[in-house]
Amino acid sequence: MIAGYRAFEFDLPEALLKSIIAVFEAMESAQLSNEDVKALPDGQGVYQLLWKNQIVYIGKTDSEAGLQKRLGRHAWTIQHRQHLHVDDVSFKAIRVFVFTAMDLETQLIAHYKGAATVTWNNSGFGSNDPGRNRDFTRAKAGSFDVLYPLDLDVPFTSTLKGPIALHAALRLLRDSVPYIIRVEGNPQNKRELHPDFNGRSLDSIPSQTSARELIRSIVAVLPSGWQATALAGRLILYHEHRDDYPENKVIARS
Repeated sequence: MIAGYRAFEFDLPEALLKSIIAVFEAMESAQLSNEDVKALPDGQGVYQLLWKNQIVYIGKTDSEAGLQKRLGRHAWTIQHRQHLHVDDVSFKAIRVFVFTAMDLETQLIAHYKGAATVTWNNSGFGSNDPGRNRDFTRAKAGSFDVLYPLDLDVPFTSTLKGPIALHAALRLLRDSVPYIIRVEGNPQNKRELHPDFNGRSLDSIPSQTSARELIRSIVAVLPSGWQATALAGRLILYHEHRDDYPENKVIARS
């Protein structure tokens, strides 16, 4: 022993982890709804998603895409899914003002893996559009999109009056459903719609419609050769007739 000296080791990441777990366990959850999420600050932090009070997802945010934005996106994603009722999904969120260099998200997932399934982590939940090249890859068994396929028959409201240009009908569809709608673009300028959409319109859209009904109406006025297909987590519309997609759920053809 050295006179006037002591060594003290403090495991800051472990202490932070234990403190956050204790806060989570003492909290009541709130329903994952737009109303409850809007009350949150948009700072950095960690959060849990619970399905029927079981932890299914652990996430972390930064200051740029904070708790309100991230949980708002999740609240949108869980809608229009088969076998998934939005009232069954809740959340717990903790704003953390100081993060250490530790991977807090990974540590929390590892902790809760022993007590809960955390099945939505690494399942594709909340992922961005995987792109055209992944359209021909079969979704993994147990993935979020396989467990909860798209529900194309959920009604939504339209206030558009005819005649309605196809680009406006597509905008309505994209704004009304919480999943990816990908449409083949102009071969010369990918930012534009394919030339087949130019000058074409729908006579009308019912005040209450659905993704299935609207996409079929759009395909019906396109030239021959178009196909709308429901894939895992997205709906695509391309100038093609093919049956070799893994899910092979053709919605409409022209």
